[in-house]
Amino acid sequence: MSELNLTRRHFAGLAAVGAATLGAGLAGCSSGTAASSSEAASASASAEAQASSSAEEASQSSAEAAAASSSTTQTTEEEMARPVILVTSFGTSFPDSRHITIGAIESAIRESYPDYDVRRAFTAQIIIDHIEKDTGRHIDNFEEAMERAIKDGVKEIIVQPTHLMDGFEYTDIKDALANYESSFEKCALGEPLLASDADQKAVAEAIKAAMEEYEDDSTAICLMGHGTEADSNSIYETMQGVFTDLGYDNYFVATVEAEPTFDDVAEAASKAGYTKAVLRPMMVVAGDHANNDMADEEDPESFASIMKNAGFEVQSVIEGLGQLDAVDDIYVQHVAAAISTL
Repeated sequence: MSELNLTRRHFAGLAAVGAATLGAGLAGCSSGTAASSSEAASASASAEAQASSSAEEASQSSAEAAAASSSTTQTTEEEMARPVILVTSFGTSFPDSRHITIGAIESAIRESYPDYDVRRAFTAQIIIDHIEKDTGRHIDNFEEAMERAIKDGVKEIIVQPTHLMDGFEYTDIKDALANYESSFEKCALGEPLLASDADQKAVAEAIKAAMEEYEDDSTAICLMGHGTEADSNSIYETMQGVFTDLGYDNYFVATVEAEPTFDDVAEAASKAGYTKAVLRPMMVVAGDHANNDMADEEDPESFASIMKNAGFEVQSVIEGLGQLDAVDDIYVQHVAAAISTL
């Protein structure tokens, strides 16, 4: 295993012993210049030996610096000559989740396509600005990333969004990409996570496998998606049907900003006879929505509070879908499908 390219499986092992922030080594956040491989080895050894390493310490690791080459002002000639996979995410200001979700997806793609330069872009400018103010690192927005690729003389680019569905944000990326297509010899857009029946089933099964330790006859597993005013909000009803069709009758899907609502799930789970509820975000990252809209029991409008007020014993699992290898693999498959169209 390369010192500067830790595999996501090795990453998951380190996270399991408490060094979750080692995900910085896979995250691709910008830090200027790459450090030496000996520093990377030291960072890895330190993370394994010291589970209490802070997120800031991990984010300084040379592995992250190596992954960050796409967002620095110093792009090497080798990188300029390589085709690019631009992994495009909404982003999150929560560094621990950013490293082990978005970073893990990027790492999975990087492992599968070593001949490509895997780059990062965020679409939420407020998050980009927050990260830069907090850490001094700049992450390209979509337009900056595309302009950088053009400047670097990139001939082939694959844009792979990490969105769950083809909602407004995915459509925005698709529309923006159309403005740049003529600047490349080859250009393709990957599909969102839940693009097909097979994707939806695979995600449901991945969540089921991750949540088995919490299941018993009295526990409802309650998943929280974001929700949207777009027609694609129907994906949450679709996913509810997928869980039911698979026989996972104790799984319930809610959204923060649309339907089904938290109250809908509280009522359905109560009618089904469950007395305990384990809440988990059905989002790629476990950031602000997961920590506040879902798990904050001090907020009377949170998912946790509504379930508690409905009489449930509540527990929250703050884990994003990007932490699941099976989910990361779907994004890899979507990159492969996009490349096959070139």
